[in-house]
Amino acid sequence: MRRLAAIILATLFLCSLPTAAVILEVTVRGTVSGTDKTANTLTIAGPAQYGCSYPASGQPVCSYSPMANATLTGTVPADSAFSVFSAGDTVVATSTGGAGGTWIALGKLTGPGDDSTVTGIVGDPAAISTPLAGGYSLELLTEPDCTTCSGTTCTAASSSVRVMSGTTILMAQDLAPGHAMTYNGRNDGSSVGVTFVKGQASSSTCAGRAPGMTGPQPISVYLVHVVPPIGSVTAATGTVTGSPLATRAGVTTPAGTPPATAKSGLLPFAAIGALAFVAATGIRRR
Repeated sequence: MRRLAAIILATLFLCSLPTAAVILEVTVRGTVSGTDKTANTLTIAGPAQYGCSYPASGQPVCSYSPMANATLTGTVPADSAFSVFSAGDTVVATSTGGAGGTWIALGKLTGPGDDSTVTGIVGDPAAISTPLAGGYSLELLTEPDCTTCSGTTCTAASSSVRVMSGTTILMAQDLAPGHAMTYNGRNDGSSVGVTFVKGQASSSTCAGRAPGMTGPQPISVYLVHVVPPIGSVTAATGTVTGSPLATRAGVTTPAGTPPATAKSGLLPFAAIGALAFVAATGIRRR
């Protein structure tokens, strides 16, 4: 009887988890070799793919490794990409479902190798693995329109945007689709502009949604433009050999703790936790 109760509790634990993301994301770095407005695509030459290895002890080891592909082509998140990116730009890019095909985020890099930072983003900043220039970061949270949901995602009614420096909130504003904000309050010539173009939000907070539902993660489109502090801009050069990837939690962060690049959802970890719970209950019984 106690074993049955433990299994029931474990099942309830699984069902109480938030919606899980299941679509693979692939992050690469390379040089823009061309754009095609007619096809709505951008091509990256010499791509190197980001990945992590997980030793039995210690922190994950993450790096960019050259790919066999000479180029990768994908559709751009928004037409604005054609005015932000040009041939010869060094970029970091993330796609879903595999390398290339559909870029969900494109970031323009400045600075050498591991010290590269981002000065422009078209797409979802949470999918960009490199920190913003000037020590800035963004905290983004989309609010669902619960009348427009399909499965795990809803159309975003708005986005809460915070411009951060470390743990300090420099500016916060709620943006409706198509609206923008700019922060330029530091006395170093720097600024951050953010436009919320359109987006999705998780359906998990909407009434009547099934708990523990699995499906695609919400993806949004922003335009981000960073003017670095005076005297800090240099061209991006070299190949990154170890650059931590930000977690996909609606946040673009400075280099920090490196999780995996393939976001395959939280459910497997929940299952492990549930099994551990059952095991622990069994041990206590004995």
